[in-house]
Amino acid sequence: MEKSVKGKSAKTKTGKLKAKVLSTYYGHPIKDMKLICIAGTAGTVEVANYVHEILKAAGQPVAILASVSPIKVHALHKFLSTAWKAGANYVVVTAPAKSLEKDVFIDLPIHIAAMTNFVPASLDAESSTEYAGSETALFNMNPDYVILNRDDANYQDFTEFAGREGTVTYGSDRFSNIQIVKSKLYPKGTEAELAIGNTNFTVATFLTGEPFVSYMAAAAAIGDALHVTPEKIAEGIANYDPDHVTAPEV
Repeated sequence: MEKSVKGKSAKTKTGKLKAKVLSTYYGHPIKDMKLICIAGTAGTVEVANYVHEILKAAGQPVAILASVSPIKVHALHKFLSTAWKAGANYVVVTAPAKSLEKDVFIDLPIHIAAMTNFVPASLDAESSTEYAGSETALFNMNPDYVILNRDDANYQDFTEFAGREGTVTYGSDRFSNIQIVKSKLYPKGTEAELAIGNTNFTVATFLTGEPFVSYMAAAAAIGDALHVTPEKIAEGIANYDPDHVTAPEV
């Protein structure tokens, strides 16, 4: 066990050093942009694309790197450099557990850390614990805002985390900051009524299925933390067409 811990510690130090070297090589581009990281076991790519479209609808230059596969540290820093050169104010990136384990995001200022859900049902107890540790690593990086899913079965495990400027929750629970009031599934889409305070509005997507109600609410919560109006949130979500997406996009 001791040998394993030492080996992991050595890999962590190597990963951190590599990240710092790459950040310096590319000129620390993240200093001029705001990084939005989306973690979870499902829906991260969809939420990332919704947020990307929401920011575009709000007139903000934004870049996206969305993948269910691990993102390597060199690819991330090269993407940040490309986004900065293109004039992006925001970058939206998925944060797969394997990337978090390897400290790919180390020393990057996180503006928003969002969780879609945490469902390690196919993992054994030990792997589940390791996975949870990877996910929480993102929230331990002192993000400005934390976005949590109150409907998730493991929500309580993440309530210890809070953003430096605020925490926004979403879900059907009446205590959610962005509440899912009702939803309706169609053969070629999904619709949901959301409530932010005293404002109710409808969001709709080309994607169909109950999970997309939660994904739209997650994107709305991120949009709210970014001070985007409900109208632009709805417009952005509606604009996402998965059949016409190329990634990464700037």
